[in-house]
Amino acid sequence: MYTQIWNKYLPIIRILLKRSATSDQVLEMNITDFERVGVSRKTGAKFNIQFSNGRVSNIISGSPLAKDLASILLQDAMVKELFMKNDYHLSLSTKFQLSIKLVPKEETEVNVAEEHTVESE
Repeated sequence: MYTQIWNKYLPIIRILLKRSATSDQVLEMNITDFERVGVSRKTGAKFNIQFSNGRVSNIISGSPLAKDLASILLQDAMVKELFMKNDYHLSLSTKFQLSIKLVPKEETEVNVAEEHTVESE
């Protein structure tokens, strides 16, 4: 349903994923693109997607907007390669700002190790 919108933004998202190696990135998207397909400006759309080891690592099934973005990104060979090398957090604000944050693998592995230590205590 939202794949057309995400395909439109895919080239710039690719660039921002690469740039996120130096700093967090934000993409201001055109609200009217979303309104045309039925997303209300008042309710907006908000989601968080975490990519780890080349796949989505959190539950996004409740957001068709997030599911379609994840699907488009994972079908792109260049993006898939980036997702295999590093972990990323993408989030959409109610103001239709897509934030992209690179999470280095070492940081993710430390967090997972800490979670396992806490759970075993």
